[in-house]
Amino acid sequence: AADPAVISPQDPTLLIGSSLVATCTVSPDFPLKAEDLYWTLNGRRLPAASYAALGPSTLSVALARLNGSRQQSGDNLVCHSRDGGILAGSCLYVGLPPEKPVNITCWSKNMKDLTCKWAPGTEGETFLHTNYTLKYKRRWYGQDNTCQEYHTAGTYSCHIPKDLALFTPYEIWVEASNRLGVAVSDVVMLDILDVVTTDPPSDVHVSRVGDLEDQLSVRWSSPPALKDFLFQAKYQIQYRVEDSSEWKVVDDVGNQTSCRLAGLRPGTVYFVQVRCNPFSIYGSKKAGIWSDWSNPTAASTPRSERVAGGCDPKGGEQNTTLRRELKQFFGWVKKHAYGCSNLGIKLYDQWRVWLQKSHKTRNQV
Repeated sequence: AADPAVISPQDPTLLIGSSLVATCTVSPDFPLKAEDLYWTLNGRRLPAASYAALGPSTLSVALARLNGSRQQSGDNLVCHSRDGGILAGSCLYVGLPPEKPVNITCWSKNMKDLTCKWAPGTEGETFLHTNYTLKYKRRWYGQDNTCQEYHTAGTYSCHIPKDLALFTPYEIWVEASNRLGVAVSDVVMLDILDVVTTDPPSDVHVSRVGDLEDQLSVRWSSPPALKDFLFQAKYQIQYRVEDSSEWKVVDDVGNQTSCRLAGLRPGTVYFVQVRCNPFSIYGSKKAGIWSDWSNPTAASTPRSERVAGGCDPKGGEQNTTLRRELKQFFGWVKKHAYGCSNLGIKLYDQWRVWLQKSHKTRNQV
């Protein structure tokens, strides 16, 4: 059976701001005239003032200054009979050509794969379905390859799971295409060894440092994957008190797997996280890529037993107290240390514990 009517042009693609004149011509097999017809766009009836009869069975509609399509599958332009029946339809694709993708960044999880993400240009919205294709090849002698696993790390991302070479630079770029054109990003060149990231440090433990009221000790294990390839690691710690969302970051941890947090509040619960940045022993100058943070680990500092609400000593009394405590410290060192070589952090911690106990004894008198 013949179609009731035909719309021309069928499924056109137009730039935003364009104008269009579409026609609906009824088949001779149907007893309908131009005056029996009307138009809708996305279900909304178009005004009769935009119509023109171009023949006994042909009705046109004029659309000016078209906006971007409301849906990427196109806007629905439909020709109806007087009783509301649908005679024919057409999709209007109104939008913009794609922009050049920008900000390509990539990372390799434990040197076994590669994930890249990008941004769809400065404006982004084209109002048309835009397809993005990540391509890559070895710099000097490789053939073009196309990434297959998209949306793995967000809308604009792709994952290459295997078959990557080490010690070889890669060229990586993204192609964007839609009904109105094609745009290609700048080429990014990278070596897998320069974009390695890894799992967060494992077995994070946070514990008290004896009776010290203002310190906690943090220990962790290196990510297991670091043992499998030629990388070392540097670490960062962040911590916050239980009733705060603000994290404080410790940057100068280096490659050690333990750290002492000092200057904390007595009797307070702290949450602690650690992350890792692997760097190649081959001396890569790249900044490296930090892992995710480890799961938060909680611990509390010892509670102070000093008398709450007590009066602070006056200035003269403070000086007297300081002289007395310095005299006590040097006397304690003379008794417990044999030469300056023994005056380390452990010895200082022991004196701090002794001093705190001394304070508690005086406050209880």
